[in-house]
This record gives sequence, structure tokens and C-alpha cells, in this order.
Amino acid sequence: MSKLRIAVQKSGRLNEDSMRLLKDIGISIDNGKDQLKASAKGFPVEVFYLRNGDIPQYLKDGVVDAAIIGENVLIEKGEGIGVVEKLGFSSCRVCIAVPKAYNYNSIKDLEGKRIATSYPNTVKTYLDENGVNANLHIINGSVEIAPNIGLADAICDIVSSGSTLFKNNLKEVDTILKSEAVLAVSPKLNEERKAILEIIQFRIQSVLKGRQSKYVLLNAPNDKVQDIIDILPGMKSPTVLPLAEKGWSSIHSVISKNEFWSVIDELKANGAQGILVCPIEKMVL
Repeated sequence: MSKLRIAVQKSGRLNEDSMRLLKDIGISIDNGKDQLKASAKGFPVEVFYLRNGDIPQYLKDGVVDAAIIGENVLIEKGEGIGVVEKLGFSSCRVCIAVPKAYNYNSIKDLEGKRIATSYPNTVKTYLDENGVNANLHIINGSVEIAPNIGLADAICDIVSSGSTLFKNNLKEVDTILKSEAVLAVSPKLNEERKAILEIIQFRIQSVLKGRQSKYVLLNAPNDKVQDIIDILPGMKSPTVLPLAEKGWSSIHSVISKNEFWSVIDELKANGAQGILVCPIEKMVL
């Protein structure tokens, strides 16, 4: 049986999050230091450790079958590459930034100006959409320093917290796109390896669903059970079990992490007691 070849970033935060996800879906990788390729134990997968910017070309050429990669890199270099799953981690945005003293009102203010960036295709598309002509200076790394040394009037780069911009006396003025890690697929993926990918995708969906949910157990008087059931979104229907104490029941359900506090507040207001909240490792639907 052939193995599915998955590319991940060689180092950095995206690498760490990617390897954690693979581990959570049961793909154990035993790779040594500086190893560029490693096989999984007991599962038909090989992991390739590559430079982030090189991964789109490897996907296009069919050298790898799939990749965990930043959506921003695909938009810049990955024309024709499909995305089968958004993964919910390594979030960032591609932004325009200018010196703090710059009086910026809109993208039109960059007409005829110099923009330093590692994302020339993304920036050019954005400028064209807004009818702006600017001069692009392509820089790989340390883009933030360009305005300080007189190389550019503005920059376009990825931003996570914004602390690097602040340290370089820059301010974020326009967001071109928002990005997160995605599972991307080579256009040359064959049917045998596609079947392996579908298993991996199913497992990923189970892990992501678990990360986005909380398991809730609570006690309630029997005359409040229906009111509480009406509050809980649940999967299909909450589990209701009688307690040893007469007139009371235990209710078990799942709620979205994003709705957690508002639901908990409503449960308490409707008589719920002894609320216990547990993380969910995986949710198989």
C-alpha cells in the first residue's frame, strides 16, 4: 500500500501545532533532529519537513500529496491547490502598515508610494482591486525595518499580535486578508492516496469538534429539567439520569466553547446546580 505524503513547516509555531494535530489523530512520527522525512508508526503516512514558502510548489508538482500550511501562503503561491479543511490554529492576518506619524486615511494614500513585502502577488491583487499604483519592493524577512531605513513608505506582512510592528514604530492600517492553518491537497492526488486522506480528514474533524466543545454535567430538580433541556444545544438530546436523592436528576450534554459562559449563566438562572465542565479530547459524529 502506498503512503500519503504530508508536508509540514520545518520549524516554528506552525510546525508545533501541526505535529500536535497529527499526534491527536493517532499519527505518531518518530523523527530525529534535522530529519527532512519521517514515516508514521502503524499508519500509511510520510511527513516531509519543508520550508513554508516551498510547500505550494511541492503540492503543484505532486511531490507531496497534502500539506498543513498557512492559508496566506497558499493565496500568495498556491494557485490551483485545493483546501479541504480549515484547522483553526496559527491564525494571523496580512496587513498594510505605515510609520506611526504617517497620516493614513485609505489605501489610496499609497498611490505612487513604495511598499516592502514578502507577499507581492497578494499585495498587487489588492492594489489592483482598489485602483492603486505603487512600487513593490520584495523582501524575504525583516520587512518591518524597511521604512526605518528609507527603503519603503509602507510594508505589507503577516501580523499576529502586532508587537513587532509596535517595536518598529509602525501602525497597522489595512487588513488584506485573514489566515489560519489549512489542510491543502495536491491537484495530482491519486485515488489510493485520496482514500487515506479521507480517513485523516475524518479524524481531524473529530479532534477539531472536540476542541470547540465542552462536556457539561449538572444537577437539577425534576420540575426544572425541561427548562434546562430547552437551554442546552446538545448533540441530539441531553442525557437525563435520576439521582439517588428523590426529585433530582443529572443532566449531561455538550455545548460550544464559544457559547460557554452565556449558557452557563442561563443554566444557573434556571435552577442548575453542581455544574461540572470537562474538556473533550475527540468528538466522533
